[in-house]
Amino acid sequence: MKIAFQMDPIGAVDINADSTFRLAEEAQARGHELFYYPPENLSFQEGRIMARGHRMQVQRVAGDPAVLGPEDEVDLAEYDVVWLRQDPPFDMFYITTTHLLERIHPKTLVVNDPFWVRNSPEKLLVLNFPQLTPPTTVARDLATIRAFKEKHGDIILKPLYGNGGAGVFRLTQDDRNLSSLFELFTGFSREPLIVQKYLPAVTKGDKRVILVDGEPVGAINRVPAAGETRSNMHVGGRPEKVGLTERDLEICAAIGPVLKEKGQVFVGIDVIGYWLTEINVTSPTGIQELERFDGVNIAEKIWQAIEARRA
Repeated sequence: MKIAFQMDPIGAVDINADSTFRLAEEAQARGHELFYYPPENLSFQEGRIMARGHRMQVQRVAGDPAVLGPEDEVDLAEYDVVWLRQDPPFDMFYITTTHLLERIHPKTLVVNDPFWVRNSPEKLLVLNFPQLTPPTTVARDLATIRAFKEKHGDIILKPLYGNGGAGVFRLTQDDRNLSSLFELFTGFSREPLIVQKYLPAVTKGDKRVILVDGEPVGAINRVPAAGETRSNMHVGGRPEKVGLTERDLEICAAIGPVLKEKGQVFVGIDVIGYWLTEINVTSPTGIQELERFDGVNIAEKIWQAIEARRA
C-alpha cells in the first residue's frame, strides 16, 4: 500500500519511544511505500487534497531516523492510508486538517477517522461515560469552578484542549491559587477549563491502556517522579510493566465498541485507580514501551487492523 504520514518533523523523533516512528517502521517491514509531510504542507487545491513532502525510508539510527527523497507534491486521494499523527494542541490549525482529510476519507483510509477525532477530543469523549470517570466539570466561569473545588476539596485543573501534561495543576483543599490560575488561563485563551476530583491513586501510577480497533492489547504504568503530579513520561514519569485488571477490561468493554464504530483504530486511554480520565485519539503514544515490556508486536496488530479495513 501507499502510506502517508502527517506528522511533526521526522528528524526530531526518538527512535526508542516515538509511536509514529514505530508505525512507519512496521509498515516498511510489511512492504508498504512511505511518504512523510508536515501538517502545514497539507492543502486544498481546486478540489484536490494535496501534500508536499518526501518519500521516505525509516531507519533505527539515533539522530537520523529517516532517509528522505526529493521534495514532491502528491494527491492524497491516490494513497491507500493517511496517518493523522501530528501532536496537539488541538487548535483551529489541527481542526482544519481534519476537515481537509475528511474529504478523501474513507476511499483513502484516514487513521484515526478525522471526523471523530475532531468531534471526540481527549478530554471530551470521556464525558460520554460518566459512570467510568471521576467527578468532572467543564467551565469557563470561575464561580462554577470554585463551587466544584469547595465540594471536592482536592482537584486537578487543566486546559480542556491541552496535551502532554502541559498546564496541569493540582489544587489542594487549602490552596489559594485558583483565582490567579483562572486569570492566567483565561487571559491568553478563550478555551474552557476542565476540573476533576484529584485521585490519590495517581501516586501509584497513571495507566496507559492501548486499544486496537476497540480491543485492549496491553498497558503500561506511568509513575510520577517524586514531588510531581503529572505522570507523562516526557516530564519525568517512569514507565513500568503492568497487567490489565478486571476494572480496566470493564472500561474497555464499555468504550471499545464506540471507538471501533467511530474508526478510532489506535487509541490510548488513561486510567487512574478505578477511573477513566482521558481517551486519547489524536496522537496516542506508548507502543514501544508496551512492546518492550510485553514482547508483543503492537504495531503489527495495528497494521493488521488497517489492512483488514482496506481489504
